[in-house]
Amino acid sequence: MSELPTLDLPPEDIETDDCLLSYNYLYSPTLLKGRVAFITGGGSGIGFRIAEIFMRHGCDTIIVSRNLQRVSEAAEKLKVSTGQRCLPLSGDVRDAQSMNAAVEEALRIFSRVDILVNNAAGNFLCPASSLSLNAFKTVIDIDTVGTFNASKILFERFFRDNGGVIVNITATLSFRGQVLQVHAGSAKAAVDAMTRHLAVEWGPSRVRVNCLAPGPVSGTEGMRRLGGAAAEAAGVWATLPLQRIGNKTEIAHGALFLASPLASFVTGTTLVMDGGSWMTSQNHLAPSLGTRPSPHL
Repeated sequence: MSELPTLDLPPEDIETDDCLLSYNYLYSPTLLKGRVAFITGGGSGIGFRIAEIFMRHGCDTIIVSRNLQRVSEAAEKLKVSTGQRCLPLSGDVRDAQSMNAAVEEALRIFSRVDILVNNAAGNFLCPASSLSLNAFKTVIDIDTVGTFNASKILFERFFRDNGGVIVNITATLSFRGQVLQVHAGSAKAAVDAMTRHLAVEWGPSRVRVNCLAPGPVSGTEGMRRLGGAAAEAAGVWATLPLQRIGNKTEIAHGALFLASPLASFVTGTTLVMDGGSWMTSQNHLAPSLGTRPSPHL
């Protein structure tokens, strides 16, 4: 009898913003057949891989970013690799008028949107005492206001009458008060609360709303901006309960679960995918407060 792989073996992934060279289906390839997903921040990182995994399961996508060139290039890669449709759109989640135009175009092309993934975000390392008011507001505007803008517009334009699923990409930063992260932690904590409020209010309209909170994930802007290389050099990942960082395909699988009928009775909750890191990661106050702020947005 052949030996089975362990159940915690991570799926294949690549660190660049390119499609997977091969993919092993854990769910039915038709899990999202006929569905359409609107993904903010879908041109790179976790958002790109979510788009790819959704499309590999039969979903068409709209990927939205302020950088039209980035999402246009990403859309071409996704279409070639999956055979599904992918519409790249320019949009700023902070601007309700911009998001309304993007949703209008998405509905004009596809006539429906079944899934919203609020993935657009901004972050950097900075002590609260060195954080400018404008920098704090910018992160709140992208993460919190942007999530509300996209959610409210899609609810009014389609979800109220047709139902739908919202997956908000958040974080565990606020669970214990992470140093250097007052801006992002506050923004994501507000999204966590918003998720519960909307799940209650919009449940009667057959709209499910959930959060997905990744931990350290390879091949992402977050790892590059937030000290991933230094943490790896210091052997931090080996101290986590699962003794490794995650990858983008793993996070995309979590989003796939929440967006699919597999989670048909799940709403108002947070799926934490961090290998247990928020419970054990170092949070040293004194050394961190001497950290120079990383480049802002």
